[in-house]
Amino acid sequence: MNSHSGPHMNGSYRLLIVDDDAGSRDWLAAFGDRLGYEILLAESGEEALELAERAKPDIVTLDVLLPGLSGLETLKSLHQMHPELPVIMLSGHGPTRTIVESVRQGAVDFLRKPFDPAELEAAFEKALSRGCDPGSAAADPSRALILDSSEKMRAVCEVVDKVADTDITVLIRGESGTGKDLIASMIHTRSGRRNGPFVKVNCAALPAELLESELFGYEKGAFTGAQRRKLGKFEVANNGTIFLDEISEMHPSLQAKLLQVLQDGQFSRLGGESDVSVDARVVAASNRDLEKLVRARGFREDLFYRLNVVTVRIPPLRQRRDEIPVLTAYFLRRYAEEYGKDAPAPSEALCEAFQRYPWPGNVRELENLIKRMVVLGSEQPVLEELSARNRFDVPDDDEGSELDRFMNGEVDHVSLKRIAREAALSAERRLIEKVLHRTRWNRRRAAEILQISYKALLYKMKDAGLADRA
Repeated sequence: MNSHSGPHMNGSYRLLIVDDDAGSRDWLAAFGDRLGYEILLAESGEEALELAERAKPDIVTLDVLLPGLSGLETLKSLHQMHPELPVIMLSGHGPTRTIVESVRQGAVDFLRKPFDPAELEAAFEKALSRGCDPGSAAADPSRALILDSSEKMRAVCEVVDKVADTDITVLIRGESGTGKDLIASMIHTRSGRRNGPFVKVNCAALPAELLESELFGYEKGAFTGAQRRKLGKFEVANNGTIFLDEISEMHPSLQAKLLQVLQDGQFSRLGGESDVSVDARVVAASNRDLEKLVRARGFREDLFYRLNVVTVRIPPLRQRRDEIPVLTAYFLRRYAEEYGKDAPAPSEALCEAFQRYPWPGNVRELENLIKRMVVLGSEQPVLEELSARNRFDVPDDDEGSELDRFMNGEVDHVSLKRIAREAALSAERRLIEKVLHRTRWNRRRAAEILQISYKALLYKMKDAGLADRA
């Protein structure tokens, strides 16, 4: 353990409280004292830095608004002095840009005043557990950011914690880009199989005949070109976990073979005469309505019930907007390091645009936009793209449309023609995007499905702000 991650000689952790407001400082001190912390108090950033160097605290609560050295400046200096020291930022205002900047500078959490005591206690526990748990933020930074940044994702994390250390089959459900692969990885790393392999297979990436050989392997001479035996992914995942992403795209013939593996733990390689036994935990994921597919006979009912033992549902990003600042800061820091560039602090205009945007591509879409912003060294192209996309998106789950406001008596006039046009454009854009996702952005195949010409599709994609996406 480092000098900031274990109890001191008296057996208690040292909590440094930095706040210029005496009432807040006293309340935090009493709260920390009840939890058994040794309390250190500072009224300014300068005093906090001196105490941090001399008294070696284990955790810090730091107010954003301080006289003299600001909270963010103090955070930056603390992080330079002691990179492993967990700092929780506190603020009565908490504009989005401040949250982003706090996380960029190394804060482990950001809480708005007034906060719930249970929320603060949980933040303390999470901060102090960094580096102690193989599934913690130290081992996997994206876990804390994806799973611990909002109430809804903490609920997902609770389910993961309950099922991880079992061999039960798990079905992860959610829209494209919500982070289903991260949840699958977390289930593996928190299980007793963590030292075994974690093998991911995208069931939509290969045609049925290739997917079968990929999953189950083949014997020498099984088909033309099979010059030696090849082990399948199930054998590679023995004593570990196999993650079957986009399971809904698996061909019915393969579904029957997968069902056998789930029931008996056995299968035969292509061209093989004997069964192979494996001990691999199965985690599957889908962004489609599997119940609807079962009713349409597009997915085996018996396989569905075998997979659907425990379901983890990941809400879309538009329903957990409180994560956006933390994710923004994380991706800025990550790609700045990866590409060797400065991570520009996002403007308030960009932060507000991120909060308004409905994020049909979820976390993956946010990540790609941040990556582009870092590479180009400017946020202007991202702002322009968001503005273009927003013209074609219906209001998200948290905001009412103009029609809703009119029906609620909040406005006196509404344009039926404009509402109808925007609804039609939005529906068209969503359908085009859905088909493009399903065809993995094969534009010619998408045009066939939509029964329009290839040229018409390209025009509509450009008009809807989808032309440059991949």
